[in-house]
Amino acid sequence: MIRSLVARVFWALSRWRLATTPAPTRPTVLIGAPHTSNWDFVLMLAIAWRLRIDVRWLGKESLFRSWRGPIMRALGGIPVDRRNPQRVVADVVGRIRAGEVFGLVVTPEGTRGKGVDSFWKSGFYRIARDTGMPVTLGYVDRTTMTTGLGITLELTGDVAADMDRVRAFYADKAGLRPHLRTEPRLRDETGHGTGAPVS
Repeated sequence: MIRSLVARVFWALSRWRLATTPAPTRPTVLIGAPHTSNWDFVLMLAIAWRLRIDVRWLGKESLFRSWRGPIMRALGGIPVDRRNPQRVVADVVGRIRAGEVFGLVVTPEGTRGKGVDSFWKSGFYRIARDTGMPVTLGYVDRTTMTTGLGITLELTGDVAADMDRVRAFYADKAGLRPHLRTEPRLRDETGHGTGAPVS
């Protein structure tokens, strides 16, 4: 498989080391964090192709315009209409019912608006709960130059408790640009928050 070969070459030549749990065997929400650089997208593809994970990822519609559309879709992109984000959940559920096994990559930090008052977007939580998908915590850590997939969580609906487990995992993960890292927390951890599911 060409993608697997490309990934093997990448990891053989890269300064980064792949330190990961095995690929999920069921549809899963894959968190990409700390998401501090657009280079994280390259690492995500390298991880997915090396582990032979069929990934999907959410992106705003503007990324899919003109010549970029076919490329983004070939790489697993799903365009999201910010005016109707709930259609994403229906789309994901439809894919699951059709028998697809994939990792839905979500970057709840985004890459803007960093700072002590920033929050993660809550869309990943709502998608996981609404679809019954577990959440696998992917990571990038510049301090150890490692990246990969970490633990997989079954969300309980107790948002604060679930996010405490997420925070514990990412506590020592710095991202590619540590100064842009956002602490994993939702705006309203007593409920499902207010963020849209577009990363």
